[in-house]
Amino acid sequence: MTTAYLTDTRYDAHTLPGHPECAERLQAIRARIAEHGRDTQMKAFSPEPISDAQILTVHTEDYLETVLKWGVTRGGIMLGSDTYLLPHSLELARLSAGAALRGVDAILSGEAHNGYAAARPPGHHAVPDMAMGFCLLANISLAARHAQAVYGLKRVLIVDYDVHHGNGTQAIFYDDPSVLFLSTHQSPWYPGTGGINETGEGAGAGQTINIPLPAGVGDQGFRMIYEEIVWGAARRFQPELILVSAGFDAHWRDPLGGLKLTVNGYAHLSRELIRMADELCGGRILFVQEGGYNLEALSFCALAVVEALLGLPLGVDPLGAEAKNDPDIRPLLTRVKAVHGL
Repeated sequence: MTTAYLTDTRYDAHTLPGHPECAERLQAIRARIAEHGRDTQMKAFSPEPISDAQILTVHTEDYLETVLKWGVTRGGIMLGSDTYLLPHSLELARLSAGAALRGVDAILSGEAHNGYAAARPPGHHAVPDMAMGFCLLANISLAARHAQAVYGLKRVLIVDYDVHHGNGTQAIFYDDPSVLFLSTHQSPWYPGTGGINETGEGAGAGQTINIPLPAGVGDQGFRMIYEEIVWGAARRFQPELILVSAGFDAHWRDPLGGLKLTVNGYAHLSRELIRMADELCGGRILFVQEGGYNLEALSFCALAVVEALLGLPLGVDPLGAEAKNDPDIRPLLTRVKAVHGL
């Protein structure tokens, strides 16, 4: 079994001093994976920047030409209050999306069984016509469209376990029955979307499943969510590929969220998703890096995903858990199951 590993040190050039979405994030991940020797147990693939035509499968021409390209010629700009565009950022965003697309190629061509793309800038907040939430291009959405266009896939499952709702992914596929989007996220929290009743529209009605969680939910609550909702939704949909927006900012140490997952909690969710892929789509699953802003927690969570993909046994959680009790989310899960007939 081969696990694809997609990363590139060129991503480090996209960094704004003092900003939480910085070069040190991937540096910490790469160092942790190498420290444990897992990089040599995976097969490295080199991402290539995606083209304008590929960008336009998800984003509008106006956004590409009059925002992104224009911003580059201006020597870099702020896009909104939280997202920066430096002179070289568009090319590196192309390269970040390119890691997700190359991972899909590796898996669907049989070069690898599964994979992890350690790329940045992240992507799940980028909507078709706007950057936001540190995201420039919608990496995972572009990967899904690539899988459909090049390999003819009819059903792609995207699971997002970042602490923040993947509003960009939702917006792109909201009326599309070929993509099931399932998000667990803190609510109320940035970006303010992802309510239970946001379920899709038109032909895509029912194909968006949002599970908005109160602050404090940790391993126990997430275990219930996967047992009671995620497994049932995935089996009903029967995906041909699973893509994961792997944000590690739901870890209890992260400064940008209030959920309480542990490293081993993330490991459990990732192993459950890998088991789903093994059962439903021949093991075809790709994890694509999103958030995570405590460098130690981020790097250990990424390592946990890699070890799960490699089929290694679960280790001891190096960071432990914060002492607390999970809030009772059983009424919430009952509501989600009722809305979606699960």
